[in-house]
Amino acid sequence: MKKLIEIIKDKERLHRILFEGTDPLSRPVDIVIMVAIGLCVIIASLESVLKVDDYSFQTLIHMELTGAGILKTSIIVLEYVLSILFAIEYVLRVYCSPVKREYVLSFFGIIDLLATWPQLLSIFFPPLRYLAIMRTFRLFRIFRVLKLFAFLNEGYLLLESIRKSLTKILVYFMFVVMLVCILGTIMYIVESGTPNSGFTNIPTSIYWAIVTLTTVGYGDITPVTAFGKFLSGIVMILGYTIIAVPTGIVSATMIDTTKKKGKDGRCPRCNQKTDLNANYCKHCGERL
Repeated sequence: MKKLIEIIKDKERLHRILFEGTDPLSRPVDIVIMVAIGLCVIIASLESVLKVDDYSFQTLIHMELTGAGILKTSIIVLEYVLSILFAIEYVLRVYCSPVKREYVLSFFGIIDLLATWPQLLSIFFPPLRYLAIMRTFRLFRIFRVLKLFAFLNEGYLLLESIRKSLTKILVYFMFVVMLVCILGTIMYIVESGTPNSGFTNIPTSIYWAIVTLTTVGYGDITPVTAFGKFLSGIVMILGYTIIAVPTGIVSATMIDTTKKKGKDGRCPRCNQKTDLNANYCKHCGERL
């Protein structure tokens, strides 16, 4: 206990344990948290199956000692234990962070906050307790535990490529929206006057165009006329030709990103500082 208090008082070491992963205690802590996250996911799934709706202590005390009752009791107890564990972790992260505001407003900081207080939030709206499953984002720690930084940097490369391609993808998306509106309207004009036709209005016809163009094909709405079937075939073929466009845009951006030379002594892939005259990045292994 005394050693634990000393670690908590030492903010620098606590930061190394929780954020950097460079302390001998980092690996055990990460493994414990990952196991807790796994339990959290299992519990959230069981809650939805067993319909556990009341988490009050009164319900916990008066729970029937049947198989289902014992299982529900275990779920409630584990939910409270895990909530306390994650609350302690979140408070310690804020406590040892040198830039508290930056962590609290970061992506993982918001995820930690939303996933740390599910029981408190469920007082106002019970289904909010399922926000606890958002802790699964923290399973990215496995990259640190297993020393898979190269794979993690590949993920960063993909996210960066998507970010750079976002404008082109949005333009493509607008084009697809206009296309399905036009195709849906044409199909409504062709099919609406036919008996037993599913194209009863333009929104329904646009829904059909989206389902067909994306090659999903539920089959709940189908054309009846010969021209409608012909047009449907054209839409299906058109779907195969345009559905891969976003993938091509992101792939081209990834190639450009990997070929980009680093600036100011930084790696072109992970953007981390590299050693002077180094041939490879010490963080992700990229050739410099």
